[in-house]
Amino acid sequence: MQTAFLAIIILIFLVGAYALSIYNQLVALKNRVQEAWSDVGVQMKRRYDLIPNLVEIVKGYASHEKTTLDAVIQARNAAVRVKDSVEDKSKAESVLSGTLKSLFALSENYPNLKANENFLELQRELTDTENKIQASRRFYNSNVLSLNIRLERFPSNIVGKMFNFEKQDFFQLEESEQEAKNPIKVSF
Repeated sequence: MQTAFLAIIILIFLVGAYALSIYNQLVALKNRVQEAWSDVGVQMKRRYDLIPNLVEIVKGYASHEKTTLDAVIQARNAAVRVKDSVEDKSKAESVLSGTLKSLFALSENYPNLKANENFLELQRELTDTENKIQASRRFYNSNVLSLNIRLERFPSNIVGKMFNFEKQDFFQLEESEQEAKNPIKVSF
């Protein structure tokens, strides 16, 4: 009788320790996802800060291209305002990427602009930032994948539900259907 009681106590302790271990792993994964999202945000902020400078330089050379310039600024401002949903942020960033492509395509029509050192430096910085955003996005999505897999696997799915852990959305930048059908043309 006493041996059975002791075995039950040990079993309860082991199950509790295992559940605690799973809980701690889920907390660590959730925090990695938050950290990765923060890294994405830092790179996007850098991008947002570069865009007005780029637009100002282009304005000097292509002032009659107001529609394109306004579209870039509107897309930037819309992306800055999105705070909550990863899905909404993804959509806003996709629109911004499309308008930036049109801005760089526009520069092909202005040789003096293409030769401007400030424009070229901003273009390099923006390209570098885009690469960093992609790397941050991949890091974020990798952490989201790890968390989501853990939340779907048994027995961690039980612990996850007990403590209200939620699956996270991936951060995906997709071209709009219109962009995919009609890519920007650059002619020399």
